Amino acid sequence: MISRQSKNALVINLERSSRLLHIIKLAANKAHQVAAALAERLDRYPNALRSSITNDNGSENVEHQKINEALGTQSNFCNPYHSWKKGPVEYAIGLIRRFLPKKTDFPIIRSSKLKTIKNFLNNRPRNCLNFKTPAEVFSSCVALAG
Repeated sequence: MISRQSKNALVINLERSSRLLHIIKLAANKAHQVAAALAERLDRYPNALRSSITNDNGSENVEHQKINEALGTQSNFCNPYHSWKKGPVEYAIGLIRRFLPKKTDFPIIRSSKLKTIKNFLNNRPRNCLNFKTPAEVFSSCVALAG
């Protein structure tokens, strides 16, 4: 997620089955920063919960192989201009945009505000999860994965 106001970017990471959301603030939308941030974030997940990563075709994802080697994952890419193939991420970005509209200057956003947004969205019941929250579903997945 980028802003026209600054070179800063937000990496939106969404776990597919539980819809658990993470927001990572970066100083720039550069491939090496995105790869490092994703590898650090996904390394916290149990191996059973991180088999593949779906990326868009942006230049920020050219170092996807480094992430795959570090985590033992596989990369999948959406076709250009087929945003519906990553619908849950696009939906999550739409929810985040309610708090951080376009033209928001990301450098002035505090990490505490990003954490508040993340916690709100992860504790919001979802219809697609039978009105459970992403946090509840993820906790049960982690318990099953061991």
